[in-house]
Amino acid sequence: MAKPKPVDLICCHETDGKIIPIKVRTKDEDGQYQAYMIKEFKDLSHSGCRIMPDGVFVSDNTLIFECAIVVFGRERTVRLYNNPPNLSWIMTS
Repeated sequence: MAKPKPVDLICCHETDGKIIPIKVRTKDEDGQYQAYMIKEFKDLSHSGCRIMPDGVFVSDNTLIFECAIVVFGRERTVRLYNNPPNLSWIMTS
């Protein structure tokens, strides 16, 4: 299972309240910030309480995005999680 790590998320909010993740930023092992553009995403939010494949427990209120990012020239899939009203995001890979 992937260990969740805190991340910064830049996103866009549409007029209907829908969130579009654009860019994610996290610290690497050396404490340096690394930023990744989100190439594509799938909104997995509001599907009931469950444990995700990466071991994170989510409720119907949890915001969940499965995203494709490019790391060192290779595409990776990551998941972004947020439990409102908590303003912080976590990421698993």
